Amino acid sequence: MENKQIQPEKEHIHNDRTTIRLPMLLGLTLAGGVLLGASFFGGTKGLNTIGRGYSKYKEILQLIENNYVDSVDTDELVDFSITKMLEKLDPHTAYLNPTDAVAARSQLEGGFDGIGVEFNIYKDTVYVVTPLAGGPSETAGIQSGDKILKVDETPLTGKSIDNTAVYKAMRGKRGTDVRLTILSKGQQQPRQITLTRDRIPTYAVDAAYMADDQTGYLKVNRFSDSAFEEFRTALASLKQQGMKQLVLDLRNNPGGYLDRATNMADEFIDGNKLLVYTDGKDDRYDRKYFAKTAGQFEDGALIVLIDEGSASASEILAGALQDHDRGYIVGRRSFGKGLVQMPVQLSDGSELRLTISRYYTPAGRSIQKPYVPGQEGDYEKELDLRSKRGEYYIADSIKNDPKKVFKTDKGRTVYGGGGITPDYFVPRDSSWQTAYLGKLYSKNIIREYALEYANDNRKRLEKLPFAEFDKSVNLTDDQLSTMTKQATAEGVTFNAAEFGRSKEYIRTQTKALIARYIFQKSNKAGQNNEFYKIANTSDATYTKALALFDKARQLEFGPKEVGMKK
Repeated sequence: MENKQIQPEKEHIHNDRTTIRLPMLLGLTLAGGVLLGASFFGGTKGLNTIGRGYSKYKEILQLIENNYVDSVDTDELVDFSITKMLEKLDPHTAYLNPTDAVAARSQLEGGFDGIGVEFNIYKDTVYVVTPLAGGPSETAGIQSGDKILKVDETPLTGKSIDNTAVYKAMRGKRGTDVRLTILSKGQQQPRQITLTRDRIPTYAVDAAYMADDQTGYLKVNRFSDSAFEEFRTALASLKQQGMKQLVLDLRNNPGGYLDRATNMADEFIDGNKLLVYTDGKDDRYDRKYFAKTAGQFEDGALIVLIDEGSASASEILAGALQDHDRGYIVGRRSFGKGLVQMPVQLSDGSELRLTISRYYTPAGRSIQKPYVPGQEGDYEKELDLRSKRGEYYIADSIKNDPKKVFKTDKGRTVYGGGGITPDYFVPRDSSWQTAYLGKLYSKNIIREYALEYANDNRKRLEKLPFAEFDKSVNLTDDQLSTMTKQATAEGVTFNAAEFGRSKEYIRTQTKALIARYIFQKSNKAGQNNEFYKIANTSDATYTKALALFDKARQLEFGPKEVGMKK
């Protein structure tokens, strides 16, 4: 697999088994229909049938409440029954309880309410990675490396502490006060700081930098509320720096709002060409989206990176660029989500995300992969099946449906029925992936070592421009040995063979994290350019893309290229 950039958690991100599913659910249930709104719902179709079903359900629930032998939580029963009912529909129609609905919406909104700090859990203790610029924590003087021992009266130490507990303690309505018990490095006694929670912005653009004097790199992590404005600002900045060709990275981007995707496509596609259209059972949900403005980058070679984590709005953008022969798609086949959901907030704050239509690329492709209603488990395992049949490693293992053949503007063959197949396939690089590396990450060893290194050398490193930093910071084998000894002390048994396989990846990722901690304040909001400049050097898909701009130029200006290259 190409390098997945590992970064510290923010207070609005948590990684236990339950909460990992929430961002996945968010990405796989949010598509273009988000912006249609709930006002379209109505009508009287099937009211008699619905009324009979509702009466029966209410009667059974009342009997349970009044007569069942044990006490039961009827709200929990209702949530469970709704979830089971929706399993008879498509895999992306979903019900979110009030708590999950708020958390899911925050992923696509422009921010969240909290204290503004990124944290890391190491040795059963919560450490501050960095206070977010302009947030309450930075204003109060909280520093990288500070330990957060308590939030109000809730202790944040011990083996039971996890990201979810930290998240719940720190988050809260803006304007409310929270008291932190902090222990700073070199201090013997903790101190208490009272903060007032505020709105903390979140960002969609992870990086926007010049890879060389004419090549820009722009990574979008999701199509959130602020995504297009961030993207447009980043694109303008790159052009001002002399960009003539661009790598647009949509890998592991789960999607989001449709109009953010079409607006981005409009920046690349000229005229009034069709960008995407939707078709549902009800004509009210049928829409066509066209290019309508003079975009910033309608000329110039464009490469788009995708993988199996690119879904929904990512596929809308990649599909429009591919169908109009405007972007050269590099990587692996995308997820395959072509269903549109409409989110409807219910009276108790819960939310129904109901599939109301399918979307189609300009050539007429539905990229929704096959599913059987009621067999969600099989649907979720589809990515594992790709791996088992070798699709992540061999281009010929991609089995496109020969009955779903379409043509791009210039006559190239593309396929529907299961994601966007890239124009140029780049296999996963799994050579560095080992169980030992996974244990280092699970114990936060790499992140903590990078943070300690950054803090110990901060005064010297902050004076260096990035080019000098890049030359001077090169972790030695002795320093990596120190890291592995720390891991051993934390219960991670050293494995020489596996460490040897992962060694260069560990070296690169640690250096990238150090750069992130040193240069974060000098970056534009939300961007981690120095991190990606270093991490991308060992990213097989990225490095291959830089060598493919001749194909991207041929795609746009001729001669005609047909089929996927390997």
